[in-house]
Amino acid sequence: MTIYYSPNQKKSEHFRGPDFFVVLGTEKKDRKSWVVWQEDGKYPNLIVEILSSSTVEVDKGLKKQVYQDTFRTPDYFWFDPVTMELQGFHLVNGKYQKIQLTTDGRLWSQQLELYLGVYEGKLRFFTTENQLILSSEELAEQERLRAEQAEERAERAEQEIARLREVLRTQGIDLENI
Repeated sequence: MTIYYSPNQKKSEHFRGPDFFVVLGTEKKDRKSWVVWQEDGKYPNLIVEILSSSTVEVDKGLKKQVYQDTFRTPDYFWFDPVTMELQGFHLVNGKYQKIQLTTDGRLWSQQLELYLGVYEGKLRFFTTENQLILSSEELAEQERLRAEQAEERAERAEQEIARLREVLRTQGIDLENI
């Protein structure tokens, strides 16, 4: 989603398109773009850029400067999926200060109160208890497996009931009267 941030300029001139951003305390609704002046002047609380050879200089330079000086985005991260470089910055007194990696290679986001780290080659979020936060696809797969297992348990229970009825029937016990 594109972020437009200057109502005094043409919409086509003053915009940024971060790879991922979060704006806290906003109304959840469908948007085609984030227009700061239509959103009570709210800028992102967190921005993540995924680096590539064609964007690395802009992401580490111009965009970082805009996010620091204009957006005043508290948490800014970048991740290079080729080199696995992960860096984060937190805004302190108007300037980005580098966030130190934890011993397990994660970065703390004060805004989300979550860690960012690399898991299986992808940038992922982790709780303070070091638990991986599942993606919507992973949650859907987990739910599908749960439903499948519940169905299998129900099927086994029905088979066991049928088996017990047959045992009782062969012993001459009438289940209708029980």
